[in-house]
Order: sequence, then structure tokens, then C-alpha cells
Amino acid sequence: MREILIRNATIVAMDATHGATPFAGDLLIEDGRITAIGTGLAASSDAQVVDGRGKLVMPGLVNAHTHSSETFLRGRYERMPLEVWLLYAYPLLMNDPIGERLLYLRSLLLAMESLRNGVTTLCDDFFDPPRHDLDRLAAVFRAYDDAGIRANVSSAAMNVHTLDALPFAREVMPEKLQALLDFGPPMTAQAYMDYCRSAFDRLHGTSGRVNFMIAPSAPQRCTPDLMAACMDLAVEKQVPFHTHVLETKTQGVTGPILYGKSLIAYLSDLGLLKRNTTIAHSVWVSDEDIRLMGEAGVSVAHNAASNLKLGAGFAPIRRLLDAGVTIGLGTDGVSSNDTSRIFDVMRVAGLVHSAAGPDYDKWLKAEEILTMATIGGARTAMLEHVTGSLEVGKAADLLVLDLRRYPFTPLNDIARHLVYSENGSSIETVMVAGRIVMQEGRLTTVDEEAVFDEIAELVPAYLAEHAELERRNAIFEPVMAEIHRRSTQMDIFLNRYQGDMT
Repeated sequence: MREILIRNATIVAMDATHGATPFAGDLLIEDGRITAIGTGLAASSDAQVVDGRGKLVMPGLVNAHTHSSETFLRGRYERMPLEVWLLYAYPLLMNDPIGERLLYLRSLLLAMESLRNGVTTLCDDFFDPPRHDLDRLAAVFRAYDDAGIRANVSSAAMNVHTLDALPFAREVMPEKLQALLDFGPPMTAQAYMDYCRSAFDRLHGTSGRVNFMIAPSAPQRCTPDLMAACMDLAVEKQVPFHTHVLETKTQGVTGPILYGKSLIAYLSDLGLLKRNTTIAHSVWVSDEDIRLMGEAGVSVAHNAASNLKLGAGFAPIRRLLDAGVTIGLGTDGVSSNDTSRIFDVMRVAGLVHSAAGPDYDKWLKAEEILTMATIGGARTAMLEHVTGSLEVGKAADLLVLDLRRYPFTPLNDIARHLVYSENGSSIETVMVAGRIVMQEGRLTTVDEEAVFDEIAELVPAYLAEHAELERRNAIFEPVMAEIHRRSTQMDIFLNRYQGDMT
């Protein structure tokens, strides 16, 4: 691979030495890795030299939590809490799985939009019922490999019946509706482990950029033996144990009702809070939950925009940070957020936490949010040794932005401009592992127009089928609405979780 030397740029390295403080310098890339950062660097005679004057070079952004299974459902729903929204985005009554070509295209589209907007690494916890299939997983891997993005990928695992994972469900749902929900024998822990080990053997790391992670959907949706097996394998393979915990008030009461304790305490008692544990959401955590999380060194993927759209609330990020919890930023799926732009999530996170309370010394700083979007996100993905900051030896996953654009004019504080002003429009170049994947507004790895043409041809029929699914599943909406209503009004929830959310 040809050497690349970026000269005389403004660099935001996000490393332990500089953090978000910019400095002027050069950056040398060889064989996909950063080999030197300094001033007056020399390169070989055939190196590609990039003039960095007036340019900002920074690490690529990390999307710490998303779901490619929602890619074709952008802009479809609003004014729905999670439990109601799930009925339509992830129906209880299902058709056959999406065709393999559409499976590939929806993953590719997510990767394309991500790269265009500065995301060089994503963590995709896609949903692919009714079973886990290695060939279908390979189609997702192939899409990300073709796009040139870095990714952690898994298909969410669950083996507890939906009605047994929700409070009040059995008493609220009429028996005639319960009878419609026959999902067959639940998946065993051994069956899922066999699938995971095959994924590691066949797919994990084969491209050098796309890896398999382990994703038990949520503690209430998985049996303890399945979660224990997931954690053992995650530790063995040094990959994340990626799960959803305490996103909504309904999940806030689920732990006390089903287990007599919070879901975080339940995970702790099972020995499932570890460095490998990455928790999506963590909105309705108590002080004791936060203490357990901090002591265990877990990570949280903060989905600020999605949590607001679904009315879930917002996570107590300051308290989590103070406890020692690593924070990354996630978009969640594009049905619960409608964009895969981490720049949007940065801005939302920067604004919403100022409404957490009157003590403005505890409001989040732009530098903290930028850390979450880069090296923090890399830590949640257990890829901090590879990406997330510009350091010698790390992969050249980086962005080049034009500082002579509206978001930076006039220039005051670069971190604040990136969090509150930038939306991706200033990006000129995106590089992953030293390969230029987007330049001057054009993806170099994918024929975007051909992809758009194929999606326009194939997806309308899929959406028509999905509309029929929505009509079939609407019979469950009153039940889910009642579960949501009861959960939000429960005294056990209010007494346990009400308080200052700073």
C-alpha cells in the first residue's frame, strides 16, 4: 500500500497526551497504519502527499450501537414508546426472513451512509429471525467488507418467550392472542454457542476490519445459562458482550417484578458485569446500579437521539462517567432515530444533558462528548488498541475536514464546533485502515447510484409486505400500550428511580 503523508494539518488526536486539544503537524501512513506524527516528516519519493493547510485531521467516529435490520424503515414511525414501536419494527407475527439480497443491501446502505458522515466503525446488532444462519451472517459481513468500513457484527440472541420478558404481559394479553405467539422450542445455549464458534472460525477478522461480537439481546430475554455461555465465549475471544439494559420505564420495573432486583443487580449477581460488558441505553439506572457498573468497568452505548424519539428518557451520563463507566455514542437503528449520523447524536447529547438539572458544573463538555464519539466508542467495541485515536501503530481510520466551511467560520474552539456546529458537511476525505473510502463527496468503494437504483426496484415490494405485517400485529397494540401505562405508573418504579438525572 502506498505511503500517504498529510502535511501541515490541524490535528485533533484524541490520544492520552492531547485529548481534543488541536495541534499543527504532519501524519504519515504506511500499510494502513499510522507510523509517525510530528512536524517536518519525510516520506518516500512515491508517497502520496496531501496538503493539510486549512484542514482538520481527526479520528473516524465510532457508532457504538446500531441495528441494520431497521435500515429500510427510516421515517416510518413516530409518537410511539419502545414497547409499541417494537410491534411494528420487530413484529411478533412474522413473515419469512428478508431475502438475502435485501439483507446485503440494507447492511450496505447503512455502511454507505455511515462512511459519508464520518463513521469509520460501527457495532451492528441486527435482528434476523427466526434462527441464526451463518450464510446470512456472511452476507452482512460481505456488505461491510465491500463498503470498506470497520464493524463489529452480531445477530441478537434471545430464548425467553416475549410474554415472559415483559411485566404484566400474561395478565394483560387475552388468551386468544397469546395462542398466536407460538414460536416453537426456544434456542438452547449450546446451539447458540455452536453458531458463535462457527462464526468466529469462518468470518471473524477475515477481512482485518469486520469482526463478530456476542449479543444476548437483554437479560430478561435470555436464560441465565445462555448469558453465562455468551460471557465465557466473549472473554475467551476478547470481544464485547453487547446487550440492552434499562432503556425504558417498562424495563425499569421488569427487574423488580421478575427477579426482585434491578436488571443491573441481576446481571451482577450472575457475574455478567465485566470489562467485556457493553450496555446499550442504561437510562433508568439507580445509584447502586451505577456503582456496580463502575466497579466492574463496563461500557455504555449512549443513544441520546433514539432515547428521546421513543420517549425513553436520557441516561445519567455525568453520574456514569464519575463512577468510571466508559461511554460511547450510538445512533441505535435508523427507525428509532432516522439517521446514522453520529454528528447528530453528538449535538443532541451536548444539548439534552444541559436540561438534566440546574448544576451547570455537571453539564457535559464538548471535549467529553467528542471523546465518547471516538476513543470512548472504540473502548465500548473493545477496539481501542486499533482505532478511536490518532496514534502511532493504530489503524489509519481518520477524517479530513475543511476548516473553511460554515461550521468552522469564524473558528473559536474546534471541539465545540465539532459537537454543536458540524453535521458532516465539512468532511472531504474518509479513510479506513489507510484506504480512502470517501473523497470529495464520493464513495470510492461502492457505486452509490447503482445501489440506489436496486433499492428503488426491490424495496417497495418488501415495504408492502411489511405494511401487511404492521396490520396483522396491530391487534397487540392495546396490550403493549397497557403494559407501558402500568409500568410508568408503578409506585415501585417511582420510589426506586425518581431523582436527579444529572
